[in-house]
Amino acid sequence: MTTAAPLVFRPQWPEQIGPIGPWREQLAGYNAWANEQFSTANIDALVKDRAHFFDQLLTHAWQLLKLDQAPLALVAIGGYGRATLHPGSDIDLLILFTNPLTPAQEQHISQFITLLWDLHLDVGHAVRTVADCMLQAAADISIATSLIENRYLAGLQPLSKALNSAVAMQFPWHSNNFYQAKREEQQLRHQKFHSTLYNLEPNIKRSPGGLRDIQTIHWIAKQHFNTRRDESLVDYNFITAEEFIELQACQSFLWRIRYALHITAGKCEDRLLFDYQPEVALMLGYGSADKRAVERMMKDYFQVVLKVGELNRMLLQFFEQAILGPTDALQPEPISNNLGLANQQILATNDKAFAEPASIMRFFVLIAKDKRIKGIHSHTIRLLRNARAQLSAPLSENPECRALFRELIAHPKGFGRAFALMHRHGIMACYLKAWANIVGQMQFDLFHAYTVDEHTFRLIRNLYRFTLPARAHEFPLASELMPTLAAPELLFLAGIFHDIAKGRGGDHSELGAVDARNFCLLHDYSNSEAELVAWLVEHHLLMSLTAQKRDIYDAEVIRDFANKVNTKQRLSYLYCLTVADIRATNTNLWNNWKATLLEELYRATAATLNNDGESTVTVRQRLHHNKQMALSLLLSAGFNSLDIKQLWARFTADYFFRHTPEQITWHSQHLIHLTDVQLPLILIGDENNQGTTEIFIYHFEEPHLFASVAAVLDAQHLSIHDAQILNTRDGFIMDTFIVLEHDGTPIQDVQRIEEVRQHLHDVLRKRRQPPRQHRGLSRRMKNFKVNTRLKFLPQKGERKTTFELITLDRPGLIARLARVFQQQHVNLLAAKITTVGEQAEDLFIVSSLEKKALTENERLALQQAIVQELDH
Repeated sequence: MTTAAPLVFRPQWPEQIGPIGPWREQLAGYNAWANEQFSTANIDALVKDRAHFFDQLLTHAWQLLKLDQAPLALVAIGGYGRATLHPGSDIDLLILFTNPLTPAQEQHISQFITLLWDLHLDVGHAVRTVADCMLQAAADISIATSLIENRYLAGLQPLSKALNSAVAMQFPWHSNNFYQAKREEQQLRHQKFHSTLYNLEPNIKRSPGGLRDIQTIHWIAKQHFNTRRDESLVDYNFITAEEFIELQACQSFLWRIRYALHITAGKCEDRLLFDYQPEVALMLGYGSADKRAVERMMKDYFQVVLKVGELNRMLLQFFEQAILGPTDALQPEPISNNLGLANQQILATNDKAFAEPASIMRFFVLIAKDKRIKGIHSHTIRLLRNARAQLSAPLSENPECRALFRELIAHPKGFGRAFALMHRHGIMACYLKAWANIVGQMQFDLFHAYTVDEHTFRLIRNLYRFTLPARAHEFPLASELMPTLAAPELLFLAGIFHDIAKGRGGDHSELGAVDARNFCLLHDYSNSEAELVAWLVEHHLLMSLTAQKRDIYDAEVIRDFANKVNTKQRLSYLYCLTVADIRATNTNLWNNWKATLLEELYRATAATLNNDGESTVTVRQRLHHNKQMALSLLLSAGFNSLDIKQLWARFTADYFFRHTPEQITWHSQHLIHLTDVQLPLILIGDENNQGTTEIFIYHFEEPHLFASVAAVLDAQHLSIHDAQILNTRDGFIMDTFIVLEHDGTPIQDVQRIEEVRQHLHDVLRKRRQPPRQHRGLSRRMKNFKVNTRLKFLPQKGERKTTFELITLDRPGLIARLARVFQQQHVNLLAAKITTVGEQAEDLFIVSSLEKKALTENERLALQQAIVQELDH
């Protein structure tokens, strides 16, 4: 931050209230001047100067209306009361009076407020007596808080002093009640942001670690100590001078972002939306308005809010002990040298508890071992912060620390509360330099909801939950596998390193594998253990990509995956790592459909590995099993064996191979007595109980029916995740679609199901035209660009062609592709639809109208048509 030049804008105020033009000219002139100053001026001076400018404007208008001659006082409250103002901030005013207002006074006050509104200022105002202020404050904690920071502007100064006296002597909230109310207010506010600092589009003011968390500290201090000065935190020894300077520096950084954000948005906007991030990064000097500049700015932002969050928690705990009474008044129970336990908190009984590096690691090993410890005492947090600042090298370079780290992660509870506190208080960054590099590392996409370090922490937390019996119902297979792992700590190490190389350039999986191998060897793990961890890091995406982007019912796909995994041990480790990774990436990514795909892939691969790499179940055996199970279910439901066999004689082997017995039963019971006049048959449900919605369509075979269905599903705002396009032997189609609502949930409302069914029915019966796509890109999607790429996979046989498509996800994508297939005379046989944030990564299996694989010329024409359709 550069040193500020003197702020010297001198307004020429109009000599009368109207007309409004001259007032607007002065305001526009000041805004233009202030915006120019932003790149060089100290932000603290800039926000204070802005408040001073409006002080002058308000005072001048107050005087022109002769309000200074009335028994009234104009007082700034709220943020404006702190004598700071951002370009889009509210101007909160309180007009104090004693005697009932005369009509003339009411008229002048109305003219005064109207002038401010005509200037398009966001003004909040109240006209009250001092007694009214106290009554309102008693009823509303927000009003009470705003009065703490009131500031005299104009008028009868004794009235303002009377308010200050009342706030000091008659404030309706006692310290303990005020503290508890503000603490609860903060907790509720944090919950609105899922109690995480790591939002892709954070609210600079209200998100955890934001400006409001800093203000909360000051409000509680000012009320408790009955002071107007922020420095009172230092005066009363609740914060050190160094901590106060750190807090002020964090506030200044957030102020700069907020000021630039208001200028960029042209209004009061505290959400740092994707739309504004490039321009804000440019204004803050991070370079050109591009992705890299945004990532650098957001990395700094996340590191600042981490500091604010830690200071906020520490200081609120200090306040709690001072205001509500010490909860650790009893002598702490000694639990180790220099450490004790009081009120379920571990605390240092000696200020030199962390005098040498290994003592930090012993501290966290103790937390893992003693289940009574629920948190860290505030004074101990301060000592830990100081010790952290004094470190000159990563803790992992210390042999004793390495031994203690191994002891920690080998403990069954090592990755529970102990690891969570290490992450929260920056100790992982102190232990491992590579971890320090990913703190606050944002990825500019819609796939990852968290920074790299927070995503990794959440992955580790998921792995830890697999070890807890109480969580077994959430992760049945993972919970079953964890006790079978020879060395679970190796899985946790793979989790720590799986994304550790992000942000460096190059393949993060390969770079991370090198880091993981070196780390394991440095920590005296065997070569085979180091190789296992490195293999898991390098291939941590393999299982999710195979499950979501390959045909896992294809025996060749399973054999290829089994050959890459090679051992049952690796498969178990990889499955647990994959589930934990997906669930830690984005709360909307995980669903029962993905859980089922991964479990089916795991079980098919495990069976293959148990049989020396060959599938234990042949296609013929799977067909026979599915048929027999479905037949049994249908017979038990009262259907005739002859009717069933006659129906099934019309179905291809592929149908029985690709559907479960439950699906076959569901379809068959509706098809057995179906007549042609009743077509189309449209079934909507969840027979596999996978937490998705299956749509089954049986109809006359006709060209490009998929295009019509895709258009309807898109118009209904449903996303297609899987499609199987099959034909009977006698000219009917049997298409199965797996769909979800756009929030990742299945269709649940009965009326909604009927609406989708009726829309499909009307289009397929030609009563309505297939809908056309009219929705544009969402606000967030407009900030991303993904070039469309096609990759044709090696040909398997002469009847089909498989290709991968990567492109920008957008409304109507599948419907648009379906129209391209139609124009290029291509039949769709199957599709697997995967959305990775803003990017669609889809697999399509197609054929020509003659049911043959596409020729080279046909493939080239299809590729050109798709790129033309999606990128132009």
